[in-house]
Amino acid sequence: MTMKCCGWMLFLAMVVSTLATPARAQDDEAAELAKKLANPIASLISVPVQYNYDEYGGANDGAAVSRLNIQPVIPFSLNANWNLITRTIVPLIDQQDFPLAAMNESGLGDIVASQFFSPKSTAGGWIWGAGPVELLPTATDDVLGSERWGLGPTAVALKQSGPWTVGFLANHIWSVAGDDDRNDINATFLQPFVSYITKTKTTIGLVSESTYDWESDQWSVPVIAQVAQLFKIGPQILQLAVGARYWAESPDNGPEDWGLRVQLTFLFPK
Repeated sequence: MTMKCCGWMLFLAMVVSTLATPARAQDDEAAELAKKLANPIASLISVPVQYNYDEYGGANDGAAVSRLNIQPVIPFSLNANWNLITRTIVPLIDQQDFPLAAMNESGLGDIVASQFFSPKSTAGGWIWGAGPVELLPTATDDVLGSERWGLGPTAVALKQSGPWTVGFLANHIWSVAGDDDRNDINATFLQPFVSYITKTKTTIGLVSESTYDWESDQWSVPVIAQVAQLFKIGPQILQLAVGARYWAESPDNGPEDWGLRVQLTFLFPK
């Protein structure tokens, strides 16, 4: 998997480099958009389409999961002082080559929706937001989801200084309804992130998307390094990101070693 992932990374990096044309747009606009994209709760309509590929180990050795996350971010101005930022993750999942044939399914997974109330003022340079997060049992097959409704709090805080963005996003979800025969949900999600924007408006980032399952006492800790570039196709502004993620920790028989991430973000600035 390591050689295959590296090959894809080199190929996609060349594509990003070819498309990297900040001179085609106003430099100030490109700089502002790159900075907003590094901020999870920026007042910017965007639709990231994120592809993830992972291979599994242990008893599931040889199995692979492809996950296409459609992640619209839509801001609303509530008044002169506050914004509401909605972030939704709609996963399309394809599971292949699991030893248990019933696991080899494709379809829609459970949707996670977050709403952040965020002040428009950035006193002290800090940007923050907080609100509820919901888990919706939308999976089209029982092996692709939890069949449970979930609810909890979420929050994010970050600081942007020059080309740097450093921040932390977290949430916790408890199951509150659904199929009582399925396992309860009691999970904490932690996402520290740091990124640097170069003079060519290329964003280099490092992020972890860690989850601790309090029911099974197990961590999932993927660490993702990626590079992203703004470009335009006609009037449409986009950002292409390519990255590799390493599973520093995963549940028993879960994903391991290296995985691949490719993300194309559609931007709709006002």
